[in-house]
Amino acid sequence: MAFTQSDSAPRENIQTKIKFYSIPVYRQWAVVSIRDCNSGSDMKKIEAIIKPFKLEEVKEALAGLGVEGMTVSEVKGFGRQKGHTEIYRGSEYTVDFLPKIKIEVVLADKQAAAAVEAIVKAAKTGKIGDGKVFVSSIENAIRIRTEETGEQAV
Repeated sequence: MAFTQSDSAPRENIQTKIKFYSIPVYRQWAVVSIRDCNSGSDMKKIEAIIKPFKLEEVKEALAGLGVEGMTVSEVKGFGRQKGHTEIYRGSEYTVDFLPKIKIEVVLADKQAAAAVEAIVKAAKTGKIGDGKVFVSSIENAIRIRTEETGEQAV
């Protein structure tokens, strides 16, 4: 018994009765390696945990510096503040995790110091629970749509 194989027809293995299909590949996509496209530019990621009502002030302060994008998340947590107690319908409740806002921004190294200063100035109330700012180095960034890398991607 002879078999003929076409690209779209199933092929049958006589011994196990398993059908195999040939699936044509129409286009190969370029794969971008983070190691290969490191532009050597220094970038910083700024993560700020702030009080929720300070978000607009921080956003305006960063916009004033020319920051074009940021990621904002609603988070819960506690630090030295250790939460607080509330009285609801005559009963006292301990609230351990307080609502906060987390802002993430990736910037060129030369903009980072000014951005941190703007965040601290805008978010500061002088009271416990104002938040924290973390700065870390970013090796590379890639814009998915255009495949730009480094500072051009941010």
